[in-house]
Amino acid sequence: MDVTSAPWFVVLPDQDLSPDLLDRLRNLSGPDALQVVRHPSGRPWLAGRWSDDRMTVCVLGEVRLAVAGICSLNAAELAARAGRIRATADIEAALSGAHGSFHVSASVAGRSYVRGSFTGKRRVYRAQVDGVTVCADRAHVLARLTGAEVDTAQLALRLAGVTVPHPLADSASWRGVGAVPPAEAVELEPGGGARTLRWWQAPAAELPLREAAAGLREALRRAVALRVGPGDVVAADLSGGMDSTSLCFLAAEAGARLVTATLHWSAPTNEDRVYATLAAQRLPHVERLVFAPGDVPACFAGLDERLDPGDGPSLVRRDRLIQRHLAEEMRSRGTRLRLSGHGGDHVVQPPAAYVHGLLRRSPAAGLRHAAGLRARSRQPLGATAKALLDRRSYASWLAHAAGRLREPAPLMDFGWGVRPQLPPWASDRAVESCREQLRAAARDAVPLHRERGRHAWIAGVQQAGLGDVHFSHDAALAGLPQHTPFCDDAVVEAALAARPHEAASPWSYKPLLAAAMDGLVPEPILRRTTKDHCMPEWQEGVRLQRRTLAAWADDSRLVAAGVADEAELRRALLSPGLLSGAVSELETTLVAEGWLRDVEHQETLSRSRDLNDSGDLDHSREMNDAPTAR
Repeated sequence: MDVTSAPWFVVLPDQDLSPDLLDRLRNLSGPDALQVVRHPSGRPWLAGRWSDDRMTVCVLGEVRLAVAGICSLNAAELAARAGRIRATADIEAALSGAHGSFHVSASVAGRSYVRGSFTGKRRVYRAQVDGVTVCADRAHVLARLTGAEVDTAQLALRLAGVTVPHPLADSASWRGVGAVPPAEAVELEPGGGARTLRWWQAPAAELPLREAAAGLREALRRAVALRVGPGDVVAADLSGGMDSTSLCFLAAEAGARLVTATLHWSAPTNEDRVYATLAAQRLPHVERLVFAPGDVPACFAGLDERLDPGDGPSLVRRDRLIQRHLAEEMRSRGTRLRLSGHGGDHVVQPPAAYVHGLLRRSPAAGLRHAAGLRARSRQPLGATAKALLDRRSYASWLAHAAGRLREPAPLMDFGWGVRPQLPPWASDRAVESCREQLRAAARDAVPLHRERGRHAWIAGVQQAGLGDVHFSHDAALAGLPQHTPFCDDAVVEAALAARPHEAASPWSYKPLLAAAMDGLVPEPILRRTTKDHCMPEWQEGVRLQRRTLAAWADDSRLVAAGVADEAELRRALLSPGLLSGAVSELETTLVAEGWLRDVEHQETLSRSRDLNDSGDLDHSREMNDAPTAR
């Protein structure tokens, strides 16, 4: 059975492999769909399923270089860069200055090299296949190749939602499948060995606001222009928020004709439609679509429909049918891609932990910012002072978090991140498993940056990148590819170069992006400080799913896996309206439960198709002749 109709690839070492490996890859890709590019030795190097417009392969003498995704380098430019490569150590220097969002793979002197993006939007996984290390851009591909089972320890962690800390947040959901940290590459050696190499370092956070804003504006402009051009008909979210609105104006600047989508949620305090209307009045060549709650499927609609499981539980499930409805409406108007502001919240504004470092560099400014943030969060003075005086290392913070998984996390603690918290229905076994994983991580934990504010900012960026993997995967299956320029590496680097206390402020919202878009986006939008929500629609969606929730309570896969306590989960599923808080925890749990059912369903289909498989797997497309530079 094919894993998915979405693209994927594997990277193979330059050595003799199991004779049936290509046959198994053909089985995963579907009849006649497998593409293969070979090492100079003639052995397979790249294999998978992809479209030519999203994979550029250059063959230059004994060097093979491939870029998968959106990249500013065309085939001729890539060939010119390949001419500078003599060893894998030359690859990143040769690609310096390229922007976009892409994987890099290479075969040089018998060694295979692969890496994704440091945002985590383009990911790399590794596993032992028939005793040989193989890499892929999708964990599920490696799970199918190895026959891996779901890792229940990782599933237990996923009940903590987006609060799972580094490095556990990067973990794959399958036993025996490892996730490569986003800032690292893998080198596969001819003898079967493999090693990881760090290819990215965070930029210094030293640029004043005006200079950093100019860099961010240019990076965003290039990211948008890389995807759209004059006369293109482009779908775009126009929520009324600063992130999506900025992309719309940049796309219009690039000459695109826009078809925009605005969701008008029903909460009486919501202002999205007002700001979206203001933006649309200033945008040229725009066809505007506005959807009230009654115009689209309900939240959680199709909850019990089986999906492609992807690489792990995904929050896409909540509004999957909503987004597909929007995609169909926009695609029917001739659009070929969709711009989304996803990632903006994490990229352009550092979390509150920046104050911890600011206080030590500039006590007066640090105290001023801390007072402003405390006033906004209404946190007691004593708790604020305790958090600011905390000097725990990252390892100590992880160990401390391990002992408090059942306790609510403080709203703001200036720590290394939001402390992970498990829902009341997590089983004792799940809690103990998560504690063990946190303590194990603490033993040799290396933070993403030595300063906790920078660590928290980078971790947030990578959280956005991981989310985009799921959103983009579902959008591709829906037929309207989604692009998220805020998650491009060059855009993130431009944001991270700003002084954190100027990129974030208790007295303004997203000051870095506001400064970057000054003169392009209408000023009232840049001054906006509110953020809307869809809680009434969320609650109504859960209510409409009560029949499915009751069935899941009777036959929970999470309970069967030992991850959830049956009585506590039943109480939550049968009476979600009585929960005090725990809204995000319930959604995360529904996502995990649905994902387990998706995996089970796909395994059943796979067994059924294998029994009926004729074994006619003779065909694959060899790509050593395209595109080539010699």
